[in-house]
Amino acid sequence: MHLSTPIQTPTRVRYGVLVFACALSMITYLDRVCMGTVGPFIQSEFHFGDLELGIIFGAFTFAYAIFEVPTGWLGDMFGPRKTLIRIVLWWSLFTALTGVVTPSDWVLFTLPGIDTRWISIPTIGVGLSFAALFAVRFLFGVGEAGAYPNIARAFHNWFPFQERGFASGAVWTAGRFAGGATPAVVLYLVTVMEWRHTFWLFGAIGVVWGILFWWWFRDRPEQKAGVNAAEVALIHARERPHTEGPLQVPWRRLLSSGNLWLLCGMYWCGAFGWYFNITYLPKYLKEQFHLEAGPDAFTAQWWSVTLLAGLPLLFGSTACLIGGVLTDQFIKRTGNRKWGRRLFGMLGHGLCAACYFAAIAMPNAWLFVLGIALAAFWNDITMGASWASCIDIGGRYSGIVSGCMNTIGNLGGFIANIVTGLVLRGFAGGIDKETQMPAYLEATRPAWTLNFMMFGGVYVIAVVLWAFFDSTKPVAPGAVATEEPLP
Repeated sequence: MHLSTPIQTPTRVRYGVLVFACALSMITYLDRVCMGTVGPFIQSEFHFGDLELGIIFGAFTFAYAIFEVPTGWLGDMFGPRKTLIRIVLWWSLFTALTGVVTPSDWVLFTLPGIDTRWISIPTIGVGLSFAALFAVRFLFGVGEAGAYPNIARAFHNWFPFQERGFASGAVWTAGRFAGGATPAVVLYLVTVMEWRHTFWLFGAIGVVWGILFWWWFRDRPEQKAGVNAAEVALIHARERPHTEGPLQVPWRRLLSSGNLWLLCGMYWCGAFGWYFNITYLPKYLKEQFHLEAGPDAFTAQWWSVTLLAGLPLLFGSTACLIGGVLTDQFIKRTGNRKWGRRLFGMLGHGLCAACYFAAIAMPNAWLFVLGIALAAFWNDITMGASWASCIDIGGRYSGIVSGCMNTIGNLGGFIANIVTGLVLRGFAGGIDKETQMPAYLEATRPAWTLNFMMFGGVYVIAVVLWAFFDSTKPVAPGAVATEEPLP
């Protein structure tokens, strides 16, 4: 009598990888949004102007951008496990060191000013405290760079392509949710301790994650105890067998891929407007709507400030998961991976632009933030499709491709930080903010309108770029190791 072999049910160890990735995403946003929340405290204590504050914000963004590709490459070469441990320990150190910098009157050197028809930048004396804070935030950005590209690389090893949109969306949902909750957490903590101590606490959290991750995670499912053969087969369905060996990166073919540059350009546009949510939003609420959390927690004003400051990221957190699920479901039902990624990119960024333009006319803080939060929601509908696209076209070079996209995107955020400060400075002219606050606020109101017009405008450009992007075209021959063409 012939007995059939029972079909093995795949294990779900890959979702443990997703839990660690989501926790890491939450920590990244906890650390970076903390700086935007305490920005008004730092500006007051260190006597920084708008431009100086924008440069401090930009220090992290610029470093984070330019080190994305190198750390993505490290993940492709040496595996995400070792690379992520290095990333987390490094950024945790410089998160903690942010709280060590104190004000100083020492001036290291002076930068000459620029005064032309189109731009006016005053002479700036670069003090020791400014230089120290810039250096610490720059090195923090160096450390945090590569976190998401290496998560993408881990997902390439651990998730089948039809689940990558969901996994990518879940990671960004976790990060955005943590970012949305951070203003309330930080503003509560500064009522019971110095703002500096929050950076020490958040740095310690990163170290704990690193220890647990090193103990549990392995680069490939075949190396992890508890993963059965059915789950390995599910993950690697339609792939050629994995072969070990040094990774040879076809840099010329990769960097000449028009498809990659379309993806990078789209992400540049998305980050340009989005960074306002984690940098200048608390300052805007304080100056334009007179909303500022007082020394006591849980007052009506405190709740208003924390909710309004976190609302864009909270809206975005739901959109990341929704967008990730929608892009995967579209592909499963239609078999069309090209439009499965493209459609949600165009839709999300188009509606995001409309929300930014609408927010300009809002008469009060709640309606204004609602407009900005809806813009964040539609922007983040695209996150699952964006990061899944990196894996789709990157394949075994997913870390590098993700790093390229995140590099260009965060350069957009860096430029936005600086441009926002320059526009504010240009409209304020020589008005002293400390002694002429009413005049300063009146002068900068049209500057904010111009900034929001720019934010919305770049999202329109993103829609055009999405229209030409094709997620079925790999960045280089052999990048996607499949036995048959994917839909």
